[in-house]
Parts: sequence; structure tokens; C-alpha cells
Amino acid sequence: MMIAEEESLKERLIKSISICQKELNTLCSELQVEPFQEEGETTILQLEKDLRTQVELLRKQKRERKQELKLLQEQDQELCEILCMPHYDIDSNSIPSLEELSLFRQHVATLRETKTSRREEFVSIKRQIILCMEELDHTPDTSFERDVVCEDEDAFCLSLENIETLQKLLRQLEVRKSQNEAVCEGLRAQIRELWDRLQIPEEEREAVATVMTGSKAKIRKALQLEVDRLEELKMQNMKKVIEAIRVELAQYWDQCFYSQEQRQAFAPFYAEDYTENLLQLHDAEIVRLKNYYEVHKELFEGVQKWEESWKLFLEFELEEELKARIEMWEQEQSKAFVVNGQKFMEYVMEQWEMHRLEKERAKQERQLKNKKQTETEMLYGSAPRTPSKRRGLAPNTPGKVRKLNTTTMSNATANNSIRPMFGGTIYRSPVSRLPPSGSKVILTSTCSGKKTPRAARYGANKENLELNGSILSARTFKGFQI
Repeated sequence: MMIAEEESLKERLIKSISICQKELNTLCSELQVEPFQEEGETTILQLEKDLRTQVELLRKQKRERKQELKLLQEQDQELCEILCMPHYDIDSNSIPSLEELSLFRQHVATLRETKTSRREEFVSIKRQIILCMEELDHTPDTSFERDVVCEDEDAFCLSLENIETLQKLLRQLEVRKSQNEAVCEGLRAQIRELWDRLQIPEEEREAVATVMTGSKAKIRKALQLEVDRLEELKMQNMKKVIEAIRVELAQYWDQCFYSQEQRQAFAPFYAEDYTENLLQLHDAEIVRLKNYYEVHKELFEGVQKWEESWKLFLEFELEEELKARIEMWEQEQSKAFVVNGQKFMEYVMEQWEMHRLEKERAKQERQLKNKKQTETEMLYGSAPRTPSKRRGLAPNTPGKVRKLNTTTMSNATANNSIRPMFGGTIYRSPVSRLPPSGSKVILTSTCSGKKTPRAARYGANKENLELNGSILSARTFKGFQI
């Protein structure tokens, strides 16, 4: 009986070993692993046990790989549906290798990153689209716009095509918003201009202050209503509006230094038939003058500074009159009139002397600098260079004093009237002569009368400013650029 039992056990073990070896070979093939090899000599009982253990281990690996494959496929399907991308190509019926599973995991991780990135972009663009629609008072009117604004964010397909369509929609809305802002700003400028022309009181302007900022649709409508109201009011007050424009025209004429002939050339300025056509002519002229002034603004400002300096120079002509009054006061009071502890004329002479010394010092510094430069060039040599020229600068003539070209002053004060008004030296009108080359204008003039200490300040730092064919002379007078 014992022998029979042993023989039966042996048969069962051999049968089990055969079955396990077959299944083990199948599993190794499916899992793509090396076949099992028993190490060293072992008993039939131990061999059967080792084979069963190895089979159970490979069965577990097979189940785990199948479960992971199924999970990855589910995740891939979900992500691909959201991103509108093709599914990962892998055989669902086979057992994936470890390398195939690793590649599949990496693919799913990439899809998650893509989903996160596109979702963030979608949320950002959606927020901007909603703001633009609110600004434009726009209601979503297409299925795509409704999907973006009204539907759940998680349900939106994050395909590249949808993202591109979103960006396009945002650009369109931003263009409309910019256009709307430009229209609103134009309406505001029109309102301000009409306010000024119609002389609308401040309290009436404050009533519409709330619509003077922003560009929403309701604000645009309110601005347009205000423009329409003011235009109608303008038609009712045509004469008042045209007269206001004429005041502005006169200001631009002054700023552009228009002559009387140029002003009279605009005949509508003097018309008395206050019609819409006359208003349009004035509007066109004011626009033209504004553009003309902006183009030549720097030149006109330069001329303005010159005129201010000229007026300052005329005020300095009061020195002779002041001197006579002080002398009369000293005779009447029998005592000296002092300034800073000095007689007035001594004080004046001291100021002129200080001015002369300062000019002499500056001249010597320039001469010393030129001398050093010449010595350096003679010692080391220098490349030839073209001397710089100041535009409109006429050469200085020793022993002669050039005077101010009063081209722009002829409209206000004649040159021969300066002496009777202020006292001092009489100036003749300047005479312009062409140089032999005919390329530049050299201004020369003569002065009559006795030379006073003041005369020393009239000949330094003269410059010319060219403007529309006219030459404006300038000179330095006791630190003032004239």
C-alpha cells in the first residue's frame, strides 16, 4: 500500500509538472520574459512546487499588466475625446510588455499636460471674451459662442481647432472694442469742441460727466445723443458758433504771424450770412491752420521768443530816461541817489565793466583753447576736416555794429520811432545786401548818434534765424539772447 501510494503521488507530481511547464512556457511567451530554469539538482516534489510558484507569479503579472493596460486605455480614451486626438495604437488582446506599458504611461502623461495647458488657455481666453462681450453689450449669437460662454467648461472640446477659433473670436471682439473706443473718443472730442463753441455752462457739462469715460454700448449711445443735441443747438446758434471759431482763427493767425493780407485772403471771415456752408468753410480753415501750426510749431515758437527778447531790449532803452530823471532828482534834493551804496551811474558803469571783463575772459579762454588745439595738430598731425557752419550766421566785420533786422517788427513799430519813445540812439532801417556768391544774405547797417557805454553791448553774438524766406536777426544783450 505504501508503494502504491508513492507511485500514485509520483504520477500526480509528474502530471502537475507537465501541466505547469506548459502553462509556464505560455506565460513566458505572453509576458515576453525568459523561460524558467531550475537551478541545480532537485527532487521531483521540489520541482513541482517551484513550477507552481513560478506559474502563480506569472499569472499575477499577467493580471496586473492587463489591468494597467485597461486603465491606461480608459484614460487615453477620455483625454483623446477632450483633446480631439487619435487613440493610442496598442493591441488590446495581447499582453503588453513592460516597455510598451512604460511608453503608454508616458503618452497618457503627455496628454494630461496638453489638457492642462489648453484648459488654462481656454479659461483665460474665455474670460477675455466675456469681458469684451460685456463691454460691447454683445449677446452670443452663434452655437460656438454659446458653447464658450454658456456651457460647462469641462464639456468644451479642447481641440487645436477650437483653441484657434477661440483666439480668432477674441481678436475680432478686441478689434470691435478698439473701434468702439475710437468712436467714443471721437464723440467726446466733438462734444468738448461743441461745448466750447456754444459756451455751454459748467453745470450743464457736469450733467453728462458720467459718459465721458468708458466705451460700453450704452455710453456710446449716450455720447451720440449728446452730440446730436449739441449739433441741433449749434444750428440754432449758428452766428454765435461762427464768431467763436473766428476768435480761434484769429488766435492761430497771431501764432502763425499772418500778415494783414493773409488774413484778408480768407474772405468767409468777413461774411455776415451765417449759414451751414459758411460754418463748414470756417471748420475747414481752422483744421488747415491747426495742421500748419503743428508742422512749423518749433519755428513759430522761436520767432515768439525773439519778439519777447526784442521787447525786453526796448525796455532797456529806458536807461537814458532813468539817468535824466535821477540827475534831476539829485539837483532837486542836493544829494546823490545811491544803489547798493553807490551812485547810480557808477553802479551802471560797474555793471558794464563786469560784463566787458566777463566777455574778455571768455574770449581769452577760446583763444587759448584754439591755440592748444593748433599746437597739438602741428605736433601730432590731424585729419583734414570741414569747418562747421551755423545756418544763417553772417561773418563779423571789425569796427562795424550790425543791428536787428526788424522784418517782423514792421507791423508793430517803425524803427525810426524808437528814439522819440524811449530816448537813446536812433537806429535806421537795416539794408540787406547780397554777397558776391549770392548764396547768403549779409546784414549790414550803420548807427547814428554818439556812442554811449551801452553801445558796447550791441555787437556780440549775433545770429540769424531763417523763417519762410525772411531773416530774423538776434543778438546777445547783457546775458539776454535777442
